[in-house]
Amino acid sequence: MGVMLKKDESFISYEYKDVTVDRDLEGIFADSYPNFGWKLEGCSDVPFGMSTVNLKFKRDRKIRNKAELTRLQRQFEGMLGEIERLQQSKTTSAVTTAITTGLIGTVFLAGATFAFIYAEMIPLMIALAIPGFIGWFLPYQLYKKVRMKKNKKVAPLIEKQYDAIYEICERAHGLLV
Repeated sequence: MGVMLKKDESFISYEYKDVTVDRDLEGIFADSYPNFGWKLEGCSDVPFGMSTVNLKFKRDRKIRNKAELTRLQRQFEGMLGEIERLQQSKTTSAVTTAITTGLIGTVFLAGATFAFIYAEMIPLMIALAIPGFIGWFLPYQLYKKVRMKKNKKVAPLIEKQYDAIYEICERAHGLLV
């Protein structure tokens, strides 16, 4: 006579996901992923000096509305990528402006040096040295000014992205309930 095995109703198979995120975004990932059915299992630091952290999640393979949750999760991740791009754009234009100004100052100082050493033209040297020193003095002030200006321009766009993220999380959470 064969042995009848009772089907274990408590068995759950899981799928796992590791996400490496910037340390600044760790909180939003840890708070938002449960809305897509994921449970945070833990986190681990990436090697010393890196500003990222590795988050480990798991969820039931047979979760309801899995396809729609996955679609919403992709939208969420895309919007976070856009936020990161916007954050980086604040410093990119500021750094470019500062470096360009410093290089122009360096060219003027090189011209002043050559005017003095090879042509012994002191008036030309002074005329080239003044904008050269200004070009070395201004980059940091320009960096701060451009970054602040870009920050004012980008901040509302970032806030809009966060609002959209919260709406997506709310819809995803509604699918789980």
